[in-house]
Amino acid sequence: MGGVIEIFVLGVPPGLGSHVHWDRRLDARLGGALLSVPAIKGAEFGPAFANTRLRGTQVHDAIRLKEGRLVRPTNGCGGIEGGITTGQPILMRVAMKPVATMLTPQPTVNLAEGREAQTAYERSDICPVPRAVPILEAVTGIVVADALLEKLGGDTLQELRTRYDSLAQARLSDVHVDGAERVFWPGVGTQRPK
Repeated sequence: MGGVIEIFVLGVPPGLGSHVHWDRRLDARLGGALLSVPAIKGAEFGPAFANTRLRGTQVHDAIRLKEGRLVRPTNGCGGIEGGITTGQPILMRVAMKPVATMLTPQPTVNLAEGREAQTAYERSDICPVPRAVPILEAVTGIVVADALLEKLGGDTLQELRTRYDSLAQARLSDVHVDGAERVFWPGVGTQRPK
């Protein structure tokens, strides 16, 4: 038997990863790490596959203001939007296929004899899913720790803690908007923050 494994990462600050560099997108890095575990054949962030059947207005996470904090009442993106953490829990699900060894013989080809044959019983793991959980947690931890080190720098836990505590949070006071007119594409128009 195979199965679906859910992995949650809590307490991740907003801003890890990159929307610019393909190799620094946190969802791509996590997806690559999770899919590198043997027998893992699919991965999603949040309810990604279910989201494909919904309209954008039902999927995208609105940003609201609550007591000076920027909050998202939903987490349809699974905690990562545009390759960057939102500050919400990272929610991932992976699909693990049944292992290839089993008690019931299957058709194959005996390459030494050059003829069709049945597989021989070697061992049979009924369900490897529980044993995959700590492996998936470990590769997830390594990728998130690497993204934290990229963001924070330093090589001691004390340095990391000090820099982590000084990160901008999801507070309106952390957003610096001066109200100045911005030209993003010359000749196309301007956009003024509201």
